[in-house]
Amino acid sequence: MGSLFRGEEMCLAQLFLQSGSAYDCISELGELGLVEFRDLNPSVNTFQRKFVNEIKKCEEMERILVYLLREIKKADIALPEGEVNPVAPLPKHVMDIMEQLQRLELELSEVTRNKEKLQKNLLELTEYTHMLRITRNFVHRNAEREPVRPQYEEFPFLEKDVLMDYSSMQRLGAKLGFISGLIQRAKIEAFERMLWRVCKGYTILSYAEIDECLQDPYTGEPTRSVVFLISFWGDQIGQKVKKICDCYHCHLYPYPNSNEERADVVEGLRTRIQDLHTVLHRTEEYLRQVLNKASESVYTWGIQVKKMKAIYHILNLCSFDVTNKCLIAEVWCPVNDLPALRRALEEGSRKSGATVPSFVNRIPSSDTPPTLIRTNKFTSGFQNIVDAYGVGSYREVNPAPYTIITFPFLFAVMFGDLGHGIIMALFALWMVLYENDRKLKKTRNEIWNTFFEGRYIILMMGIFSVYTGFIYNDCFSKSLNLFGSGWSVKTMYDQGPWTENIVNSNRFLTLDPNITGVFRGPYPLGIDPIWNLATNRLTFLNSYKMKMSVILGIVHMSFGVILGVFNHLHFRRTYSLYLVFLPELLFLLCLFGYLVFMIVYKWLAFTAQDSQKAPSILIHFINMFLMMGDSGQPLFPGQAGLQVFLILVAVLSVPVLLLGKPLYLYWLHKGRNRMGMYRGYERVRRSSEEEISLMRAHDLEEGSSLDSHSSSSDGQSEEFDFADVFLHQSIHTIEYCLGCISNTASYLRLWALSLAHAQLSEVLWAMVMRVGLRVDTRVGVLFLVPVFGLFAVLTVSILLVMEGLSAFLHALRLHWVEFQNKFYSGAGTKFSPFAFSLLHTNFEADGLL
Repeated sequence: MGSLFRGEEMCLAQLFLQSGSAYDCISELGELGLVEFRDLNPSVNTFQRKFVNEIKKCEEMERILVYLLREIKKADIALPEGEVNPVAPLPKHVMDIMEQLQRLELELSEVTRNKEKLQKNLLELTEYTHMLRITRNFVHRNAEREPVRPQYEEFPFLEKDVLMDYSSMQRLGAKLGFISGLIQRAKIEAFERMLWRVCKGYTILSYAEIDECLQDPYTGEPTRSVVFLISFWGDQIGQKVKKICDCYHCHLYPYPNSNEERADVVEGLRTRIQDLHTVLHRTEEYLRQVLNKASESVYTWGIQVKKMKAIYHILNLCSFDVTNKCLIAEVWCPVNDLPALRRALEEGSRKSGATVPSFVNRIPSSDTPPTLIRTNKFTSGFQNIVDAYGVGSYREVNPAPYTIITFPFLFAVMFGDLGHGIIMALFALWMVLYENDRKLKKTRNEIWNTFFEGRYIILMMGIFSVYTGFIYNDCFSKSLNLFGSGWSVKTMYDQGPWTENIVNSNRFLTLDPNITGVFRGPYPLGIDPIWNLATNRLTFLNSYKMKMSVILGIVHMSFGVILGVFNHLHFRRTYSLYLVFLPELLFLLCLFGYLVFMIVYKWLAFTAQDSQKAPSILIHFINMFLMMGDSGQPLFPGQAGLQVFLILVAVLSVPVLLLGKPLYLYWLHKGRNRMGMYRGYERVRRSSEEEISLMRAHDLEEGSSLDSHSSSSDGQSEEFDFADVFLHQSIHTIEYCLGCISNTASYLRLWALSLAHAQLSEVLWAMVMRVGLRVDTRVGVLFLVPVFGLFAVLTVSILLVMEGLSAFLHALRLHWVEFQNKFYSGAGTKFSPFAFSLLHTNFEADGLL
């Protein structure tokens, strides 16, 4: 948990891997997930790297696995349950896996191809049978049709005597022909229209729809088909009809010339269909056996191929020495994990049987390391909220541990309702208790996955909402009288001015706390339930929640400014404590901290007897900026002088914040330059040419490093730009000073959303539940059941989901903009270790699992 407050210390290490044990060493590192590899071949094309052929083999095996998995899912065969995590296969076992996959693919493709041919033949025979059955009565009836139909009124030359029956055509000596087949139901109207237009009416079309749906051989979807019979005379007309049938993708079948031939064909079709059913059934059984055999190993093979491909991808990032016997890799590794890294390399060398072990060396680097913050299932959700704003810079203070408390609390301030909080907490508790259920984790519903991943956040938000619901004394827009009200109505009758006439003649009466015994004491926890009956309830709650929002906001922002101290101390920027942190804190506290002081002081200093004489805090705060300390009644003695002093401190802190850091860095830069020039002059004066030549000859490596270091330090000193630093600090000063005003006003959303949630809950109760509760007859009990169901649905959909999402987003904005910008830059890069455990999610996304 130590890394939760600040990212872990990272180091750059160099791995020396022997060629024979590199594969096993990388496999061990992938199982542990300790290091992040750097690409040492950035200028080399992907297709020109050493292990590109091995990656192609892995991609070919992935293609076969996708094909096998698609066929397994099509056959509705369940994959074996349970967590399977096989190790990466050895290179010598890869060919065995490849051969098994290719053999399965070949066998499965042959069986599938035979099955498709059988199904297509069965479909053709079935269509032929339907065609013979339906067209049996076509030729026995007169084929007369009205030649001019409504859709063909544009052809006035078509007359009724054009369409003749079969006997008339035979007397004319024309050669009569038939074409029969099937066409899709959606195409029959266009098909008929085309026949009329092209053949000029010298055809007779009869058709009828098939009762059952047939399977389309191309798409595999059920379609509605129509059997048609076309009678024509003349070879030229027949050629045109065949071309039209081809254009509309009709399935043509030969038409028997006699009843005897028809009977023989039908009998032959019946026999062939029975045989095809038998062969197809056996083919499907054999196909299922092949798929069952493949399903036993496809999950394991998939994970192994993924791991193997990832290993070769990492090996392509390494560089080779001149002898090609050693691979060199550079990795970012947490300092605490260096012993585990060495043990992993030793284990990989032992498994491979290498005589020369692989080893690791820690090397210095000027590059900024990635940020690693270890989390668990509870803290990961809150860390994701912070990382969504920006990954923290290296070794920067992490806001996540404080967000665990402040985020659900600010959410609950806006959402605070006892009943709604209990429902939310119970829903999150159910997800937490069943978090290991595979059905809840392995779903494709992104909305559900979002809720499930944030189950601990929802649980904390529900618990805090229960707390704020007790504070607001609000449960489904109703107050709970748990401890008895602190106001006594009976005392107003006994000692107060209320009489029977006053009570009967006045609709609204106000309890006076100045009468002894009326106000017996404050309510033990939260707001007194009698306020739920008061006409000025909304006015009281608005004042209470508005002041509470201001107090919470200023405390939250002040805490963010104080957290910046830990960054200054860790990065050894002591000057920032005096030139950045102290002016920021003084500016915030002298203005808005004083506002919080006035609110608390007014609560404590004035009682019910002198509450009418209490001055307005807002007027005093405005007069503070206008330097009008004598106007109006002071809140406390010496208020005018204190306000002038606070204004002066706040105004003087602005130039310190604006100019302090740039001027100090400029002075520091000039002092270093003068000191460097003096030391360089002394070094040149005391050194002779012989000493310099001996140093370069015998200590070349050290001399080079010293020269490079001195040149880099000189380059850094020359690169110092006062204008750039001043501009950056000016932007920061303007943003902070104006942000203190706008951010304080932004926290008023706590009051606004709390008021909106309470009013929506009250409106929902008044418009739904109160309607059902008013009916006090036996029918009202039955009527209350659907009313309560409607109330429950609206409560969950509007008050829990919509209002909860709104409060969640506003709490998110308060943390990102108002809180984290005081100390958190979020300009780092996340540590992405090479880990096989991260491949499983991608594996499912690729469609393999």
